[in-house]
Amino acid sequence: MHFSEDEPHHETLFESGHLWSEVICLQGTQGLGPMSDPASDAILAVISGEVSAQVGKGRARMKQWDSVLVQAGDELTLKNASSEPAVLLLVAAPPPAPRTSAPLQRPP
Repeated sequence: MHFSEDEPHHETLFESGHLWSEVICLQGTQGLGPMSDPASDAILAVISGEVSAQVGKGRARMKQWDSVLVQAGDELTLKNASSEPAVLLLVAAPPPAPRTSAPLQRPP
C-alpha cells in the first residue's frame, strides 16, 4: 500500500470490459468525493482503518470489513475517520467511463 501526504492514493487492481477495481489509501484528514457514475454500480469495502462514508443521502461510519453498495447515479463521499490510515477497495461494474469531470471515474 502506498500513501501520500498530499492527496488520496489510487491504484487500479483489475480492469476489463466488464469490471474495474482500485485500492484507495487515505491518511490524516484526507477525503474523496463526491463522486458518482450514472451507469456503474459499485461496492466499497474497508480493508483497514475507519472512514466516514456518505452514499446518496445515507451516512455511516465504516470499520474494517464493512461494505456498502453504491448504486449507479448515487454520490459517494469518503473521509478518513481516525488517526490511523485507511485502505479501501472499490469495485465497479460496468467499468466507469474514462475520467472527465465526474469523480467515481478512474483517476488519470
